[in-house]
Amino acid sequence: MAKRERAEDNSHADAARADLDAPSDRRARGKALRDAVPREAHAGWKPPENRRDPVDLLLDSNEGRIPHLIPIRFGRMMQSPFSFYRGSAGIMAADLATTAQSGMRVQACGDAHLLNFGGFATPERNIAFDINDLDETLPAPWEWDVKRLTASIVIAGRYLRLSETEAARAAGSTVRSYREHMADYSSKRALEVWYESVAIDDVMAVVGERVRDRVKKRAETAEQKSAPEFVFPKLVEHRGTEPRFRDDPPLIFHPSEELAPGVTTGFRAPLEQYRASLPDHVRVLFDRYRLCDVAMKVVGVGSVGTMCSIGLWIAAEDDPLFLQVKEARSSVLEPYAGKSIYKNEGQRVVSGQRLMQSASDIFLGWTTGVNGRDLYVRQLRDMKLSAIIEDWDDELLREYGKLCAWALAKAHARSGDAAQIAGYMGSSSAFDDAITEFAVEYADQNERDYRAFIRAVREGRIQADSEN
Repeated sequence: MAKRERAEDNSHADAARADLDAPSDRRARGKALRDAVPREAHAGWKPPENRRDPVDLLLDSNEGRIPHLIPIRFGRMMQSPFSFYRGSAGIMAADLATTAQSGMRVQACGDAHLLNFGGFATPERNIAFDINDLDETLPAPWEWDVKRLTASIVIAGRYLRLSETEAARAAGSTVRSYREHMADYSSKRALEVWYESVAIDDVMAVVGERVRDRVKKRAETAEQKSAPEFVFPKLVEHRGTEPRFRDDPPLIFHPSEELAPGVTTGFRAPLEQYRASLPDHVRVLFDRYRLCDVAMKVVGVGSVGTMCSIGLWIAAEDDPLFLQVKEARSSVLEPYAGKSIYKNEGQRVVSGQRLMQSASDIFLGWTTGVNGRDLYVRQLRDMKLSAIIEDWDDELLREYGKLCAWALAKAHARSGDAAQIAGYMGSSSAFDDAITEFAVEYADQNERDYRAFIRAVREGRIQADSEN
């Protein structure tokens, strides 16, 4: 562990020394990398002959999950190739490891599909647009995130029944946005990059009037739904003198001591470890609250079956705090990008999130459960603004893809060498065209994997159930 940490420290020091060079020199070094790995090498997708069965990879990913929730996970993945893509980050991670790599690494998201971006409140109570799911974050090649995001745009376009031309155009706009914003970051000072954020006002300034109206309405709704007077009656009921979460199985339910050891003792040790992970000034705030109740809550697609719960803390009768506690497993990138330097996977997620996001939840922290599972903690709802794509047209998909790419470029520039990455991509459309071609062909692969998955369900190899 200490050796890995020293190696990571040395790599950061080397990167810092490289950053002392002029941006033009670093861009030149990035451009020189094209000799070994041309930009065109990223184009297209052809599965290797030894590619693992995607169904086997999905079954392997069930290890350690709560058995009776696994069919819900697969039931959600059955809904469409787009839903399948959301829940199969491990399959794509294995595929990305076989694709061309320029040799530059960043703190990667690991699951940068378009629905893992959105708005949320900063500690200053402004709404920022950023990556909002970093369960898989790990240092890795920057191209992997770009390819996963761009492929998700094409897959979403097909889900929306857009034409192939419209979906490919949206993918191309996404890559171009990433390239142009990275070029912009390459000429900025280090502190300028670090302070950069994509605020809701910045979003409004670059999108059309139709999109602005939609964003404004969604932001207003998110703010209303985050208010305690909205959340509390939706999730909580009074049983005697104590407030308790309403059971709504199988999506919300109170766990047994066997499922969640520590229920009867109030999770004293995990809570103390979580408290220690918070900054000193946040501990003062956290100590105003006392834990009232904990319930399991099924969330997302890829996370279904992991230990995800919600906790209700109370400072006063009308002063609740809702925290989400999520299990942090090994990143899907780990077999291909290397192990995390952090012993606790929750700390990996928290540290990666703080590095990639311009602003993070003040209650973000980590701990270890009584059962030994690594966990991280954040607020359940804090003016979160997620995309609902069902009625989108090509304009909305194109504009949203550009915003996601902007946020991704910002996140990568915080940990990587923006000038070197920008130099590699260049100012022409060569990189854009290559990644767009990859995205279209990988969307085809995703459909083939989805059909294999559906076939496995019908043959009884996989059990998938509706949560209803």
